Amino acid sequence: MKPIITSYSMRPLQNFESEQNYFFSTILILTVFLFSFKSLNAQNKIEDTYEAFNAGVHVKNMHLWHGFVVNSSAMIATNLEFNSRDKKFNFGVWGGASFAGTDVTNKTTGESVSANYKEFSIYTSYRFSDKFFIEAVSHNNYTGVEERGDVLHYWSYDTTQGYNFVDVNFGYNITPNTLLYLATIVGGGSGDYELQTDNTRKHSWTHYFEVKSKVWEKNDSNLSLFAGGAWSFVTDKTFYTKGAGNMINVGATLSKKINIGNYKLPVDVTAMWNPEQEKTVLQVDFTIF
Repeated sequence: MKPIITSYSMRPLQNFESEQNYFFSTILILTVFLFSFKSLNAQNKIEDTYEAFNAGVHVKNMHLWHGFVVNSSAMIATNLEFNSRDKKFNFGVWGGASFAGTDVTNKTTGESVSANYKEFSIYTSYRFSDKFFIEAVSHNNYTGVEERGDVLHYWSYDTTQGYNFVDVNFGYNITPNTLLYLATIVGGGSGDYELQTDNTRKHSWTHYFEVKSKVWEKNDSNLSLFAGGAWSFVTDKTFYTKGAGNMINVGATLSKKINIGNYKLPVDVTAMWNPEQEKTVLQVDFTIF
């Protein structure tokens, strides 16, 4: 009888050990699952911070570009863009419209007509590293085209058209505060050509080179200096100059943030001097968002 008693006394102990192991295994699996779920949830939260699309609005008293006063009156500029998850690639559109017009002459009636500044440009860029990037811009400034009696062809890049052209640009930060920027106008877009003696057009392929460096910074303010010039290896005339290459864009930009309640409004004030045109202007640019 003793072996039988021994046998029956051991079976409950084995069941208890089995149930105990099952309990601990279940707790272990639940713990791993909870930690995995929490990690996955945290990862999803990080991924949710990625915004593929972005938009911006600027209000300016005028619009400057590479030494040009593109528009001399107050205007609003907007952009809509796509950005890749790794923040290396973007593609977008940029548009500007002025609050006041400039007078143009209608070629049919000979009358003076007011035309507001209007631009709709396409841009894309790719950043190879924190220092080096490449970009391309299709500029479309169609101010006064219809007002002067011409037919608007948005996708036309005819050299005589005068408002569509493409440039390809490279940027390189030689230091965290200093940027070298080279822009090249492709072909003879928007009048970037030299008229030859036989009335043929020779494309200039104008280059623009600019150095910009931040020289002072304190709190929410910083000051940058810049200088840019244009030239062509193909013709004497360039897109930016009346004759041969020249310095066309020298100045300084003060960037700061103005406290408006709990909101900090970014503001850029740029003093620009074009030595060739003997033109000096002061631009203020408010970044609304």
